[in-house]
Amino acid sequence: MLFLVKHNIDRFVAVYYFNRPWSLFSYWMPSDVFSLPKLPPDQVPFYFTLLVIALIFIWVGATLTLRRLRDAGLPLWLVGIFFVPVVNLFFFLLLSLLPSKTALQNNTASQSGSRIKNLFAHFVPEGQVGSAFAGIIITLPLALLATQFSIVALENYGWGVFVGLPFFIGLASVLIYGYQRPRTFGACLAVALLSIVLFGAVLIGLAVEGLICIVMAAPIGAVLAAFGGAIGYVIQRRDTAHAPPATNTFTVYFSLFLLVPFLMTMESLDAPQTRIVPVRTSVIVDASPEQVWRHVISFSELPEPEGMFFKLGFAYPVRAEIEGRGVGAVRRCVFSTGAFVEPIEVWDEARLLKFSVTAQPPAMREWSPYGAIETPHLDDYLLSRGGQFQLTSLSGNRTRLEGTTWYEVRIFPQRYWQTWSDVIIHRIHTRVLEHVKQLAETDAQTQASSLKDVSTNADSINGVTWRASASGAL
Repeated sequence: MLFLVKHNIDRFVAVYYFNRPWSLFSYWMPSDVFSLPKLPPDQVPFYFTLLVIALIFIWVGATLTLRRLRDAGLPLWLVGIFFVPVVNLFFFLLLSLLPSKTALQNNTASQSGSRIKNLFAHFVPEGQVGSAFAGIIITLPLALLATQFSIVALENYGWGVFVGLPFFIGLASVLIYGYQRPRTFGACLAVALLSIVLFGAVLIGLAVEGLICIVMAAPIGAVLAAFGGAIGYVIQRRDTAHAPPATNTFTVYFSLFLLVPFLMTMESLDAPQTRIVPVRTSVIVDASPEQVWRHVISFSELPEPEGMFFKLGFAYPVRAEIEGRGVGAVRRCVFSTGAFVEPIEVWDEARLLKFSVTAQPPAMREWSPYGAIETPHLDDYLLSRGGQFQLTSLSGNRTRLEGTTWYEVRIFPQRYWQTWSDVIIHRIHTRVLEHVKQLAETDAQTQASSLKDVSTNADSINGVTWRASASGAL
């Protein structure tokens, strides 16, 4: 109820006083919060107002969370999860479902649990290995269903898939693992991490995803699964003398699972706003801007890339072609997966070439044991919006060549996936800029050599003329 009140206050302030959009997922976009010191002056009043409104709700929310933790017999440091986006929703659900410590001590919950006694006992052995296997084998099919629901039915790669699902996998597998008896922290962590590793293997084995995307998602998935496993450890150890009965484990487990598709559905209905971000890379070229310009607008075939980076499947530039000259000309940058179509918007010769992007090929070819596989995120989830080459004349007949790409990531958390895409785009920039640098410097050296030969020949001719003149004078 407090959240509904706060959200509507925030939305009223944003829409009616600051003329800004505001949605449920505005709270899940941390990029604005992290950049508060760098905010433009016109945005400071808006965020300062939201901060003032939030303070009272933060205090009330944290206080209520501490009281519930104390009542449930859980460590008070878990109040920190109150501030973790998406994960805190699972945490609030857990706190709503777990019985109080008093109820456990009075065995009130145990009596109700006897009605569906040993619901999990048929599937969960008491041994370490058997219970770990049960936790994984029960959790992974549910996680796979949720994944397919998000990426196929909802066509959404968001917080639910990359934050909510790994946390659920780690937490849920440990809840079942510790169902019969409390387990050690190290064992719970191992089960949570093994669950997320096997889940990745299942996605590859069923051709849902390729190896490269699984590897890129692994860091955030492993951290969140381990975090979920740690929370699961705390829950299953919270009172060894009065362990949670079957009803509580069953209710908590499937309530957590139902939260995942609900979260995914809400996210697809009110998708977070994406940002267009720039990536800039520059090189210094030992050639004049005029010599560099010729190879910026179009360049010859690049050699096959060396090293493993582009051989993993990431698209890489092959050559550039251009039709026409000036604004309105169309440049085509051919990549290993197809061609970018780039209409020219600014043609300032030897200074600036700026273009938009109206068509683009897939960002990569996924590696899979089944050969080429079609995954939705390869089509419309990393979008190039435009680019430019800027040439700056330097002393000593040199040029600073800077390439910029503006792009949009439609996979969330955007800041996490932007880290990967920035690296990829920087590598693409470097490949193109180094090729242009080599071509321009070769031209400059050839021109300098030709001028030297002309100068030498002129000196020789002048010498002969002088000698002839001197001889005639004598």
